[in-house]
Amino acid sequence: MGNPWFETVAEAQRRAKRRLPRSVYKALIAGSERGLTLEDNLKAFGELGFAPHVAGASAKREQGVRVLGQDISMPVLISPTGVQAVHPDGEVAVARAAAARGIAMGLSSFASKPIEDVVATGVPTFFQLYWSGSREVMVARLDRARAAGAAGIILTLDWSFSHQRDWGSPSIPQSIDLKTAVKFAPEVAIRPQWLLAFAKTGKLPDLGVPNVRPRTEPSPGFFEAYGEWMMTPPPSWEDVAWLRSQWDGPFLLKGVCRVDDAKRAVDAGVSAISVSNHGGNNLDGTPAAIRALPAVADAVGSQIEVLFDGGIRRGSDVVKAVALGARAVLIGRAYLWGLAANGQAGVENVLDILRAGIDSTMLATGKSEVSEFSRSDILIPDGFTRALGAE
Repeated sequence: MGNPWFETVAEAQRRAKRRLPRSVYKALIAGSERGLTLEDNLKAFGELGFAPHVAGASAKREQGVRVLGQDISMPVLISPTGVQAVHPDGEVAVARAAAARGIAMGLSSFASKPIEDVVATGVPTFFQLYWSGSREVMVARLDRARAAGAAGIILTLDWSFSHQRDWGSPSIPQSIDLKTAVKFAPEVAIRPQWLLAFAKTGKLPDLGVPNVRPRTEPSPGFFEAYGEWMMTPPPSWEDVAWLRSQWDGPFLLKGVCRVDDAKRAVDAGVSAISVSNHGGNNLDGTPAAIRALPAVADAVGSQIEVLFDGGIRRGSDVVKAVALGARAVLIGRAYLWGLAANGQAGVENVLDILRAGIDSTMLATGKSEVSEFSRSDILIPDGFTRALGAE
């Protein structure tokens, strides 16, 4: 076996691709339709630059920030992602890694591990939910999160069920049974390490989602829960305000790209918003989230916390987002590739890569605290930003 350590998120992705069955890897790549938004999320960071100093740098550099009531060691949080079938330990391994590195974690309502098991790792956990099911069902989910010790809530609304992909959507089975195992055997056979990891646990990958029902009830399958979500009428801003009123604590609305939506979110009483386009998995043609961040931060950043999610692959990306107005960023694909490559240690490896990149950027730009960054530290080309929904 070679060195399990990797030096970049790009290398983690390459190792994940070599280890995962094709369908599982394609599910991580995702992106809707032509992938324009997915591509722009990455491309846009390359358009932003720095002007480094050569002397006068601080010998001590502090990355810690306070986000959603939690003191974390760097401005990075784990973004909630559903059904982590890339590794048998799934969200629990991610939680342990986040706890070990002193950051907080978002847990999807479509996660493969119960919220109680994740909170038990000691990581500050923000439970994510969709507007799905009746109000009574949603309140029951909040009650379970509260009883488990969740630090806050994330409401994700940036999803319009864009299923088509020009390169083909991954084949995801309803469940893993003998028939399914035979069907996927050719792809799994050439990725034996993935299957071996599950075989050691004595269990096949589980596509159940245990957090959408009370723990005393059987977990529904992913597609059952997804179907409930699809069939639920979308919420109004009054609905958002109602749901917020059901939770006494930090409440993050994820998926805001427009200035007018950000203002409505403030009116609805949320604690924070995340500027995000769901990693390019929503309406294709939406600009990169980093392009929308400055206008949203200018509009509401003095009233609520503004976070960012979309395309983070290195520490300098984190710094660029912070400089453009984000309190912190959330990462998704990056830590999933680390999880696929080397389990908990792989997630820790990704977090260490980001921390080192933030530190080197602070050193080069002469910053002693990550909160010191501002737009004056970033080279922003003309026409880069998009003030969506601004008056």
